[in-house]
Amino acid sequence: MSNSIHRPHDNNLLKVSVLLGDIVILNLLYWLFCSFIPLEYFVQIMRHTMVAGSIIYFACTMNNGVILHHRKVNNHQIVMRVMRNVFVYSLCCFLLFSLGKFPHLSLLRMGTYWIASFVCISIYRIIVRKMLVAWRRKPANKRNVVFVGSNNNARVMYEEMTENDALGYNVLGYFDHQPNEMFKDKCLYLGTPQDLPKVLKKQNNIHELYCCLSSRFSDEILEVIRYCEHNMVHFYSMPNVSNYLHHRMHLNLMGDVPYLSLYNEPLSQMENRLVKRLFDILVSLTFLCTLFPIILVIVTAITKITMPGPIFFRQKRTGLNGNEFYCLKFRSMKVNKDADTLQATKNDPRKTKWGNIMRKTNIDELPQFINVLLGQMSIVGPRPHMVKHTDDYSKLIDNYMVRHYIKPGITGWSQVTGFRGETKQLSQMEGRVEGDIWYLEHWSIWLDIYIMYKTVANVIVGDKQAF
Repeated sequence: MSNSIHRPHDNNLLKVSVLLGDIVILNLLYWLFCSFIPLEYFVQIMRHTMVAGSIIYFACTMNNGVILHHRKVNNHQIVMRVMRNVFVYSLCCFLLFSLGKFPHLSLLRMGTYWIASFVCISIYRIIVRKMLVAWRRKPANKRNVVFVGSNNNARVMYEEMTENDALGYNVLGYFDHQPNEMFKDKCLYLGTPQDLPKVLKKQNNIHELYCCLSSRFSDEILEVIRYCEHNMVHFYSMPNVSNYLHHRMHLNLMGDVPYLSLYNEPLSQMENRLVKRLFDILVSLTFLCTLFPIILVIVTAITKITMPGPIFFRQKRTGLNGNEFYCLKFRSMKVNKDADTLQATKNDPRKTKWGNIMRKTNIDELPQFINVLLGQMSIVGPRPHMVKHTDDYSKLIDNYMVRHYIKPGITGWSQVTGFRGETKQLSQMEGRVEGDIWYLEHWSIWLDIYIMYKTVANVIVGDKQAF
C-alpha cells in the first residue's frame, strides 16, 4: 500500500503550502539576523539573498522535500527531511554570499541562522503534521474503502487501516464468494463479487477498492476494474504472497513488467553508494590525519605500560556479501586463545582496567577508520561479527545473512537503539538483525549523520551495554 494520500492534486497543494511556510520562516529569521547591518547594505542583501534563496530552496525541495502527506510518517522522518532541506539551502546561500558583492555575515552568525532555521522549520512541520492528522480523523474526511476477496492479505490490510484512525481510512466491508471467519465481528460481509455494482451504488462515495482475488477469477476482476473506472473508484490490486511469505514486499518495474522484491535497498543504487563512499573517505581521512595520530601515541604508551603484547588486535570478521576481512581494533584484552570465539562479557577477566576504559569510550574501535579508508567497512552499518558467530547465527536466524547486503560499520542503528554488546539470548541477536535490516531499507546520508551523533552522545552520557 502506498504511504501517501491518493489524490496527487491535494498532495501538490499541501507540498506548495508547506514549502511557502518554510520560506516565510527562513526569510523572517534572515531578516532578524541581518537587522544589525546598516540600511543601505541591508536592502542590498535582502534583495539578493531572500529572493534567490527562496527560489533555490523551493526548487531543491519541491520534488521530495515534503513527506507530511504520507499516511504513515513519524517525527524523526520529518526532522531528518528538514535537516536535508536546510543543508541544501545553507550550501546554496554560502555560495551566494561567496559570489556576492556585499558585506559578508560572519560564519558564526550564518551557522546560528541555519541551526535556528532547522529548529523552527522542524517545529512548524510537526505542528502542520498534527493538524493534518486531526483533519483526517474527522469522519467527513476519511477515505471509504472496500475489499474484494478476504485472504490473509486483506485481513492484514484491514488491521493496518483500522488500528490507527489517524491514517484516515473507513473500511465499509468486503466482498467474497462466501463469508470468511477471519473477518467475523470485524469487517462487514457485503456479498459476492457479482453483487458489488448494486451494493456499491447504495453506498455513499466509495473512494478506494482493494482486490486480492486470485488470478483464476480474472473475469470477475476485470468486471470489478470496469466498475471502478466507470465510477471513479481507485482500484488497487494486492498480490497474494502472504500464503507463503510473511514479509513486506516492494513493487519494482523492469520496463513495463512489474515484479516484487523482499527489501527496499537505497544502497543498491550507484549514486547512493557513491555518496556514502565519498562521505566515508572524507570523514575517515580527516580523522586519521588529525586526531588519530595523537590517540595512537597515547594508547600505545598506556598499553605498553599496562599489558604486554601488540597494540593492535586483528580479527577475521564477516563483511559485505559474506566476504571475510581483518577488522582492526586497539587491543583491550590480555592475549588469549579464546579471542576469536568468545564475546566480551561485563566482568570478563580477559580485560584489563585500561582495556575496560577503551571499550566503554569506544576508543578501541577507532583503528577501524583504517578499514573504512580501505573500503572494507563503512562508518555506519551493521557491526561485523566474528566468523564463528556468523556461522552459528546464520543457522538459527532465517534472515541473518541479509545484514551482509551492505558494508559493516564502526557504529550502526542497532548499536544506538539498545542492541549493543553481548548477546546472551537469541532474541537479542534477532533484535540486532532486525535493526540492521531496518537500516538497510531506510538508509540516507542524514540517517548516517544522526547515528554518528547518537554514538557520540552515548559515549558522553554512558552506555550500559558498553563493556
